Order: sequence, then C-alpha cells, then structure tokens
Amino acid sequence: MNLQQVFAQSDAIGKAVALLLLLMSIASWVIIVWKAWMLRRAGGNVTRAVAAFWQAPSLQDAATQLQGIDRAALVLPLVQATQAPDGGTLAGAGEREQQLTRTLRGALHGVMRRLQFGQVLLATTGSIAPFIGLLGTVWGIYHALTSIAGSGQISIERVAGPVGESLIMTAAGLAVAIPAVLAYNGFGRVIGAIEAELEGFARDLRELFSHPA
Repeated sequence: MNLQQVFAQSDAIGKAVALLLLLMSIASWVIIVWKAWMLRRAGGNVTRAVAAFWQAPSLQDAATQLQGIDRAALVLPLVQATQAPDGGTLAGAGEREQQLTRTLRGALHGVMRRLQFGQVLLATTGSIAPFIGLLGTVWGIYHALTSIAGSGQISIERVAGPVGESLIMTAAGLAVAIPAVLAYNGFGRVIGAIEAELEGFARDLRELFSHPA
C-alpha cells in the first residue's frame, strides 16, 4: 500500500495531521534554502565590508564602497547609524556618546532580526513535528483497532497491517523534524559568528565617533 492509499483511507483527523506535516515540511525547507543562501553570502560580505570600511579615506567613501559590497545590508546600517540625529528632538539630546549608543543599538537590533528570521519556525518545527506525527499514529491505531473490533474478526494479520500503516505518521514527523533541527543548529553557529563580528564593529564605531580625532 502506498502513501496515497494510506492518506485516502484516513479519516478527517488523519488527513489534517498529514497536511499539517506537509505544510511544516514545505515551510521549513523554504527557510532552509533561503537562509543557506543568505548566510553563505553574508558571511563573506561582512568580513569584506568591515575591512573596506577601515581602509576607506572617509566615512562618505566608506558608505559608497559598502553599497557594492554589503549586499545583505548588515554592515551599512551600522555605518549609517553614526550620522548625527536631527537637532530639536530627544534623539539628538545628550552627549554624542549617548546618541551613538542609541542609534547603533537600534541598527544592530534590526540587523540581528534579519539574521534570526526563520529560526523560530525551524525550532518550532523541530520541536513539535515528532509529536504531531505521534498524534497521527495514535489516532490511526485507535481508528484501525475500532474498525477491526467492529468487524468481529480479530487476528494478528488484520491488526499488523493497519498498525503498520499508522506508524508512517511517526516516520513522517521525524522526517520533517530532523532537517529542521540540523538546519537550526547549523545556522545558529553561523549567525552567532556574524553577530559577534557585527557587535565588535559597532563597538569600534562607537569609540571612533564618540571621540573623533
């Protein structure tokens, strides 16, 4: 019996569980492919962008160069945050060091939100997909046993088939969860390294523009 026949013989709850696992799998794989591409590009671009910034003769030249290097827009927002805020507002109040702390913190949080996008979905998929699959298995076994009991003919042959088909849901839940967990852990290490480099760069910018030569 193939998966299509198993799905066709399932009741509404079994079909809902199967469709939910399918949607979770599609969503997680879309995030995995997109984040793998984005982080692969961002990792090298951040290093090159930071190096290009320190080699630039002026802040304006650095911002111009970064537009062609920092295509993921991870370093450029930090550089743009060093611009003095407009006067007459609370954003421009206080000493220059305090202003830089506020603006760089906001820019850094925005960049980190972009890096962390999709991580919650991967973590959620990896956590709950096995339990959703187990729910489908338990419900399928219950549904199969009640059907067999209602027929009045109970034997190991009649029980083994439906129970084995129900266990497919558990395997499906694991198949959805394992790639999500592996991707979450792998991306987490890459994101942590990029965030550490960006935090260090933000501290350097704060020191540089708080006490200009």
